[in-house]
Amino acid sequence: MKILHTSDWHLGQLFYGKSREQEQAAFLDWLVDQVKSQKLDAILVAGDIFDTGTPPSYARALYNQFIVQLHHECPDCQLILLAGNHDSVAVLNESKGLLSALNTQVVAGADPEALEQPGDHLTGDLVKELLLPLTDSTKKPAAVLCAIPFLRPSDLMRSRSDQSAEERQRQLTQQIQGYYYQLFDLAKQYYPDLPVVMTGHLTTVGASTSESVKDIYIGTLDAFPASAFPPADYIALGHIHRPQKVAKSEHIRYCGSPVALSFDELGRNKEVLIVELEPEKGFIAAESLTVPVFQPLIRLNGCLSDIEAQLSDLSPETDKLEPGQTLWAEINVQTDDYLADLQLRIEDLIADQPVEVLRIRRDNRARSTLADHQPSVQLDELTPEEVFLKRLSQEALDDERRNALVECFQQIRAELQEGGAQ
Repeated sequence: MKILHTSDWHLGQLFYGKSREQEQAAFLDWLVDQVKSQKLDAILVAGDIFDTGTPPSYARALYNQFIVQLHHECPDCQLILLAGNHDSVAVLNESKGLLSALNTQVVAGADPEALEQPGDHLTGDLVKELLLPLTDSTKKPAAVLCAIPFLRPSDLMRSRSDQSAEERQRQLTQQIQGYYYQLFDLAKQYYPDLPVVMTGHLTTVGASTSESVKDIYIGTLDAFPASAFPPADYIALGHIHRPQKVAKSEHIRYCGSPVALSFDELGRNKEVLIVELEPEKGFIAAESLTVPVFQPLIRLNGCLSDIEAQLSDLSPETDKLEPGQTLWAEINVQTDDYLADLQLRIEDLIADQPVEVLRIRRDNRARSTLADHQPSVQLDELTPEEVFLKRLSQEALDDERRNALVECFQQIRAELQEGGAQ
């Protein structure tokens, strides 16, 4: 059978004030075309379907339209949607039952009963939620999926005041590893003759991140070791936006995000992975499929004269634009001077070109040579949720209190957005 592995769609992302609606819609249309042309049996979306826990209405519309279109044009293709750290369990669960009628399974959160009970004590109904048979073109089970979304630390463990940071990290790693092995053993018990596919939304040791990837286990787990995964036939991971193999393993992969979610993700193709499995042989191969660029981005670096020379002729990039489309640019100027008129000078240079400068950064060369210099994060680079979480991390709170405040914050944001829409 053939499975398409994708993740980190971040539907509804506001990119330096610009909506991604058109390019994300184009990607989803392209994805349906690939299912038809490649004759795919299933799609796994390994987390971060939405960019925030309270996605805008157009992002929800894209989500629903894609599911309906996929079911209409490719009714035999299974769609499995797993939550990431950006997703709201409640938002994904609200349409879970309805979407099951469209050959779509939604896994929004880890079941508390499964986390607390040994595998041999789980009920049959719960096992059906955790283990999803994946069928081939003949409608026969060809693999079994251990559907694991983002595992929230508050679901896995209860921290104690007498625990050190190292002890909490060790405990969380053990809890995640235990959950993976519990589901792997269940899969082998219930489907002994089928290849086992597992999912995950987390950072692994050695993974290469980008500006748009935020830590998801702050203060408890830096990265999960690849050696702690069970010997599954394929492990489909999300959260890291750059496609890469984990521990040089062909069968443990990040597919990356389908569109660039920050300017530092430029320079490398975006892709989805097509994974081939056979019941007798297990994992065969994972081949990358390059995603077209639906919204061109460019990043310019150098001193002011270099930037001016690059901006004076962007025709190699602008010639590729569709009618009515503009090129989105980030400019990093290396200078020791403040240059109060920098913005105006750049605007003059692009006045007659289909270019929008979304971000200008000043790189003070003298300061950047200091050994202890750390790159700063601008406030406009963070979402309101990230600002709130950063502030919350400075408080000494237990998990229960922290989670209650996060839920309260999300509820207030949702009410404000609904009020603004009215």
